[in-house]
Amino acid sequence: MKPSLEVRIGGLTLRNPVLVASGIIGYGREYERLTDLSRIGGIVTKTVTLRSRAGNPPPRVCETPSGMLNSIGIENPGLKGYLEQKVPILRELPCAAIVSVEGEDVGEFCELVRGVDGSGAAHAIEVNISCPNVGPHGMRYSTDAGMAREVMSAIRPLTKLPLIAKLTPNVTRIAEIAQACEDCGADAVSLVNTFVGMAVDARTRRPILGTVLGGLSGPAIKPLALAKLWETVQAVDIPVVGMGGIARGIDAVEFLLTGATAIEVGTAMFANPSLPEECVDAIEESVRAATYAGVDDLIGSLEVPEGRGVIRAGRGARREPGRHAS
Repeated sequence: MKPSLEVRIGGLTLRNPVLVASGIIGYGREYERLTDLSRIGGIVTKTVTLRSRAGNPPPRVCETPSGMLNSIGIENPGLKGYLEQKVPILRELPCAAIVSVEGEDVGEFCELVRGVDGSGAAHAIEVNISCPNVGPHGMRYSTDAGMAREVMSAIRPLTKLPLIAKLTPNVTRIAEIAQACEDCGADAVSLVNTFVGMAVDARTRRPILGTVLGGLSGPAIKPLALAKLWETVQAVDIPVVGMGGIARGIDAVEFLLTGATAIEVGTAMFANPSLPEECVDAIEESVRAATYAGVDDLIGSLEVPEGRGVIRAGRGARREPGRHAS
């Protein structure tokens, strides 16, 4: 009998735990010929802002040892463009559509959530309170627990869609921010967003990125991401969506073992567009090998030395089912 790979995030049921991270495949259409979206749980869209953004000045991407720095700056058509141009695309996707939003203040977050909720094209909303590439406001809501509470409290009454707060790793105690989001009604948290990094060209004596600083992603950050995930799943009872450095199917399994209810694949897809499908296969193989009935039994099954932490049972994977993504 085929094991069940279904997981739940609030009222959303995903066919399996594999998602594509925001900013990787736009709104899905861009990768339809490269990735079989009907085989994965869903995609997180390119982040939508209230007004259209051209992004940051180039250069905006550079390769680093085992990673990549980017300072794209959330290039997107804005809420109006999303409603007019992207909603028809999302309605045709064969997987869940989780729409990412980012506002400069609480009022903008509220307007964005109302707009996305009213579009009828989203299965959930990822609240990007952690982008390092859009100026000082980009991370302020995820580096201060009080400000995280402010934005999540304001948007929670505006939608019945699952809300996933995306957190930055550029903090000392990420669990405190996650707890604040949980207290204010977040259905899940996702982590980690990119680490702040920098690259220098010694020949020109100039920074390589046009913005000097950017966000580091790729295999180099996986151990750091796993540590932040481990810290967070100890502290909250809502699902945690893990990401950061997943480059092979077995990496996805490691995140689930550490307590992630779902995972997001990002940078490695630029080199291997089939990675999401490989992650699904690796997860199913691991569930079969352990003779589990489903992926629920794999999630959080990491064996740790006594006294070194216990993954909390309330991660949300066993909550009552709600809206089901085809």
